[in-house]
Amino acid sequence: MQARAIQRFVRITPRKCNQVLELIRGQSVEQAQVTLQFTPKLGARIVQKVLKSAVANALHEGKVKIENLYVKEAVAGAGPTLKRWLPRAQGRATPMLKRMSHVSLTVALKE
Repeated sequence: MQARAIQRFVRITPRKCNQVLELIRGQSVEQAQVTLQFTPKLGARIVQKVLKSAVANALHEGKVKIENLYVKEAVAGAGPTLKRWLPRAQGRATPMLKRMSHVSLTVALKE
């Protein structure tokens, strides 16, 4: 049995979010929650919410205990990019790319 949660259009780059997701991949849910609680990155707060949602989905689907769940899959894919312009010297402009992510997290029962 596995449960999934997705948060789309998060205003953080996929690269920064994947750094946090690497910390919890394969860990038990309880250990992942502790790791995220003490990780001082913006992505940790976002991933923590997605993890909480995935656990809630798992508890709603069947009679499972949190102790028996682990993080099976955790991925942050690229979302749309906001394109903005930054004024520069002598009338020029530089493009600014504000990237977004789609964070997907799957929890499953330990075997």
